[in-house]
Amino acid sequence: MRTDLRAGAEGSVRLFFLLAAGLIASPAGAVTTQSFQVSATIVPGCAVSTDSGATLGTLNFGTRSGVDRAQVSASFVPDGSLSIACTPGVALTMSIDGGRYYASVRQMQRAGGTERVGYRLYSSSSLAANSEIGVNQAVAVTYTNSNNIALPLFGVALLTGFSPTGTYSDQLTVTLSW
Repeated sequence: MRTDLRAGAEGSVRLFFLLAAGLIASPAGAVTTQSFQVSATIVPGCAVSTDSGATLGTLNFGTRSGVDRAQVSASFVPDGSLSIACTPGVALTMSIDGGRYYASVRQMQRAGGTERVGYRLYSSSSLAANSEIGVNQAVAVTYTNSNNIALPLFGVALLTGFSPTGTYSDQLTVTLSW
């Protein structure tokens, strides 16, 4: 019987020494250092925002006499809530449709009538022929501040001197591409 006790005691002592040796080899609170990779891919893009239901802005030729025979110019005035921002270096272009009353030239129509006044759009304040914006023609939008991009839109109303009184208007759709 003593042999059995002794054999059991020896096994316990061996187990104790193995556990003690393991604790000494890896002390409590040991720190293991590993690394992991963090990455992101940024793709070119733009953000265009306005208030809900707002328009991009207006091109207003002002109040004119019905007998004026002139070309009246105006600059696009963006809506106060319009914001255009792009990833730096993005090639931004805009195109503009013909509006509601296009017939060889964009036209504004008198409210409550059928009379029209023609107008042209330009991408430069010089109003040079080579900066005229054709229907659905892609026009480069250049910018220096990618967080505050302005649309280069200028217009000329073609007053003929035979326009009945009233408010003339048109609605255009601008498409921005990048």
